[in-house]
Amino acid sequence: MTFRSRLLLALAALALTATYVLPLWHIALHAPQYPEGLGLYISIDGIAGQGAHDLQSLNGLNHYIGMHKIIPEEIPELRFLPIAIGVLAALGLAAAAVGRRWALTTYAALLLGGALAGLADFWWWEYRYGHELDPMAAIKVPGMTYQPPLLGAKQMLNINAHSWPASGGWIVTAAVVLVLTLVVWEHRRARRLAA
Repeated sequence: MTFRSRLLLALAALALTATYVLPLWHIALHAPQYPEGLGLYISIDGIAGQGAHDLQSLNGLNHYIGMHKIIPEEIPELRFLPIAIGVLAALGLAAAAVGRRWALTTYAALLLGGALAGLADFWWWEYRYGHELDPMAAIKVPGMTYQPPLLGAKQMLNINAHSWPASGGWIVTAAVVLVLTLVVWEHRRARRLAA
């Protein structure tokens, strides 16, 4: 690997640590009865309301349609995600120190796999919360589910839900793209040198 690639790899790995202070994801809900909107910020170790009482308000709304209460302490991923991010950052720094293409490629596979596994797990939680509804709920709409979108916007009854990466999520996305770009660049450089 070139010195530039090693430096960029180290920067990408260090960028992951921004998620210790910046939220990964943001879900916003807009409805006529909440013109100011409600929202959640999901971080690597917790879930907080966009406003001071948003989490409490959302749990109240969810109760009427039979959704599970959102209790961050009961989500196991929020306990081990800080460790996983730390390990991924350390492995990236180790790959930069080794400075070999195999280390870069291995790290890229681990980083991409971790990011995709995180998105899949988040989708699964959204699916469960939106589909596994209490049959005794006060409001029942036959065939209606309340799963927010993984990415983008979705109308659910009179609520418009938006789901996008927050600042920490965009940093992780940029780090993954940078590492994958380095893999392509280093492998092309190796082929040119071998020719």
